[in-house]
This record gives sequence, C-alpha cells and structure tokens, in this order.
Amino acid sequence: MKQLLALLLLLAAPHVLHAGDSSHLRSLMTGDDSRGWEGVGRLNIGGASFCTGALIADNLVLTAAHCLYDKASGRRFGAEEIEFLAGWRAGRAAAYRGARRALAHPGYAPGGEDRANDLALIELDQPIRKSGVRPFETGRLPGLAREVGVVSYARDRAEMPSMQNVCNVLGKAGATLVLDCDVDFGSSGAPVFDFSTGSPRIVSVVSAKAFAGDVEVSLGTALEAPLAELRAMLAAEGDGVFERAEPRVLRMTRDDAAASTGAKFLRP
Repeated sequence: MKQLLALLLLLAAPHVLHAGDSSHLRSLMTGDDSRGWEGVGRLNIGGASFCTGALIADNLVLTAAHCLYDKASGRRFGAEEIEFLAGWRAGRAAAYRGARRALAHPGYAPGGEDRANDLALIELDQPIRKSGVRPFETGRLPGLAREVGVVSYARDRAEMPSMQNVCNVLGKAGATLVLDCDVDFGSSGAPVFDFSTGSPRIVSVVSAKAFAGDVEVSLGTALEAPLAELRAMLAAEGDGVFERAEPRVLRMTRDDAAASTGAKFLRP
C-alpha cells in the first residue's frame, strides 16, 4: 500500500501527467462501430445497479469483485440476480444470459485498499455461441507497453458502450496499474486492452478511480495470478461467499501521505 501511496503522490506532480496523450471517449453507436466489441457487455446486478464485464470464454464473464456486493448493505448478490447483456446498445443486446455462478476472488478483503484481488468471474447459465460475439484473450501487459484502451458503460453512457482506444499506463504499484483512462460509475469491471500484439487482449479490469492531488486517475487490477486462481476455484468448487471491501474515496495530499492515513478510493 505504501508503494501505491508513493506512486499517487508522484503522479500529483503536474509535469508527470500528459492529458493530451489520451484519446477521447467515443460512443459505439452503430453496428459498424461496435463490430468486434460485442463480447463487452453490461452486467445488470440486483435490479438496481450495473457494471461492465467482458467474455473471456463462451460461458465466462470477467469483471470486478466489488460489483458482486450491494454498496449500501454489503449483501452479496446471488447468481440469480445477475444478467449479462452482451454488446448492449440502444435497448438491444447481441445475447442475453443469466448467471449460474459468480465467484469473487477470496483475497478480496473488506475495507482493503489493495486492488490486486478486485476480480470476479461469472459463469453464465448458457454459453454464448454466436459468430458475432467472440470472447477475448487475456494476458500480461508487456513490460514496455504504455498505451492501453478501455471499453465500458457508465452512468452517463449506460445504453451503449464507449471506447477510449488510447489511454496511458502512468505506473504500476505491485499488481495495480495506475491509468489515465476516463472511467465513472458503471465502468467497474471494464476490460483494459493491450493492442501491442495486433489483436485486443485483456490485461486488466477497472477497479477504481482515484485522485492524485487534484488529478483523476483510474486503477486497474492486473490479471495473471488472481485470474488463474479464480479459474481453478471455478473448476473445483461451487459458489463461494466472500466479504466486500467498503468503497472509499481518495483525495490525497502530501500531508495525508506523511500522516499515513492511507489511500481512499471511489469505485466507478
């Protein structure tokens, strides 16, 4: 956590951030715009909230662990309360599926500030086997890669996805990526893509937005170890019940860091 605090403090320096280096959000309004991105969908959860998720197999959706818990009460949603709308756009989806199981990573700790395990897998009640809805590959962000992209839904763009095809990796703190991607409420669990190999691969999911001084940044959970652990759990076990991490808001100053108050985050 000290590493993340130090990194966020460093990012508060004006010369470190280059806002002009990132592309603007672009709404995927038409079928042509959306082609190839139908595997990203909206997750309707509990009848009152939504997150973003992405297919990584014909029956598996990757998202953030905190999406599986009610923000107000802390109650864990049951699988029967989750619906995945693949490629949701303008009132229609390329495919509609319920959930059979929803597993949050067991390392996702209540009150924790570590992004490393804010990851969940949702097993769909039926596979999606449509030629236009393809799962995405996952992988590790290459060491020299500094540009990524995000496809997400959010509170002001809930009816169609938006794409930011270039945003920047500002740094890493352990397994947490610090990004300048444009995220908001509803973007939780959105896939962060690496394009350096020629085809999009998911290398992270959106976990939170935060503030480095007065500058907004976004935080992403790296996939490698936690995703492998979730896959093993899904293969070996039934539904798990894990506790939630309370959402926090980060507004950090140098005095805050010196006093070791800890970072606070706002989950999008």
